Amino acid sequence: MSLDHQQVWGNCLKMIKDVVGDQAFNTWFDPIIPLKLEDDILTIQVPSQFFYEWLEEHYVHILRDVIYQELGNDGKLEYSIVIDRGNSEFKPYTINIPTSKRRDFKSKQDEQNGNSNDIRDIFKYDFQLNRNYTFETFIEGDCNRLARSAGYAVAQRPGITSFNPLMVYGGVGLGKTHLAQAIGNDIIQNIPGKSVIYVPAEKFTQQFIESVKINKIQEFQNFYNKIDILILDDVQFLSGREKTQEIFFHIFNHLHQLGKQIIMTSDCPPKDLKGLEERLLSRFKWGLTADLQQPDFETRIAIIQKKMQADGINIPENVLEYLAYSVDTNIRELEGVLISLIAHGSLMKRDIDLELAKQTLKTIIHDIDTEVSIDYIQKTIAEYFHLKIEDLKDKTRKKEVVIARQLAMYFSKEYTNHSLKSIGYHFGGRDHSTVIHAVQTVNDMYDVDNRFRSSVDELKKKLKMKSV
Repeated sequence: MSLDHQQVWGNCLKMIKDVVGDQAFNTWFDPIIPLKLEDDILTIQVPSQFFYEWLEEHYVHILRDVIYQELGNDGKLEYSIVIDRGNSEFKPYTINIPTSKRRDFKSKQDEQNGNSNDIRDIFKYDFQLNRNYTFETFIEGDCNRLARSAGYAVAQRPGITSFNPLMVYGGVGLGKTHLAQAIGNDIIQNIPGKSVIYVPAEKFTQQFIESVKINKIQEFQNFYNKIDILILDDVQFLSGREKTQEIFFHIFNHLHQLGKQIIMTSDCPPKDLKGLEERLLSRFKWGLTADLQQPDFETRIAIIQKKMQADGINIPENVLEYLAYSVDTNIRELEGVLISLIAHGSLMKRDIDLELAKQTLKTIIHDIDTEVSIDYIQKTIAEYFHLKIEDLKDKTRKKEVVIARQLAMYFSKEYTNHSLKSIGYHFGGRDHSTVIHAVQTVNDMYDVDNRFRSSVDELKKKLKMKSV
């Protein structure tokens, strides 16, 4: 049956979505249009030269792998780049750029260790690590210093340190996968001959189920028993899967007894993992458990600077600080905002400034767009007291301005998810203690001043109308 370009690209997108974040997928892959498929060459249209360069720089290995999966060893990719968008009478003007044919889709680990393609066929798994995940691109801060130091020590002497197993845990988007793969990439780069396998727990489970179906359980276990460094990502997904836990228990014991390195990630510490056998949990505690926390302001600044430097892009200091203060949840969301900001600037052909940053965040951060934001609170308070928004950020100590500013800080704490430090930043760079004092002052005055209470209640109604 002949393949259709729409079908092939649709299958590629399914695989791509499994390995990139939602924000990156929506920004860089959703806009791509498949044009044709001829002689195992899939042609895709991208909206600009910048778009093409970004894909080639950051996602070329993913694109080539999915093309290989769909079209085989002779599969190629060709870009059709829109130079002029045209009009209703003339089609867009484009240029075509073919990618170079990939000489081989086996990973470096396979080349070094002679892993059989039969194993890959049985388990339908690509052992390639993400080459962008390195220690150089992993920004160190107080939030992750222990985990990064331990990971680096393991990379230098896998299986020899007391950090075996190494368990790294933390919330979504804090860099667990990045750090785990950085260890693997470092070992491959500096210790030739070591076999490194990175596998998400979900994929490990799927492989095991497949081996049961085709009566290859022993081959499955033998394959993992020969590995030098095993990286198991998101181990919490083994919860409730008794047979998978049992096979992993035996693999774990075998590798550990031979001095092989085991690295795992989880969304919580071992003591809080539910649905896992106690004998397995006890082994998770043999080595070192290190956590990743939410990045502080300084670390977020460093992440943005590193990202912009890598992409050769300069952004004003006020934009950098605005992003660092506004996105204080996790690294993945921060990187998603940066990707979108760069894309918006390119597609709209405008410089990155504070206004563009605010527009971009409105399309990404739920709190900024659909709920009450600090900007909206400041606007509402300023209009109510017949002031300018700048007055709320100014250093003036006029009584009417101070009261308005304290109310704006109070409502910012009540109606947004911003930290106290972030709120203070939006009011002229004040510190968190000023915000705490403002909230306490509003609460005290609300209890004793009827006129003030009436104003607060009226403002609450105005702000609630926005949040509905």
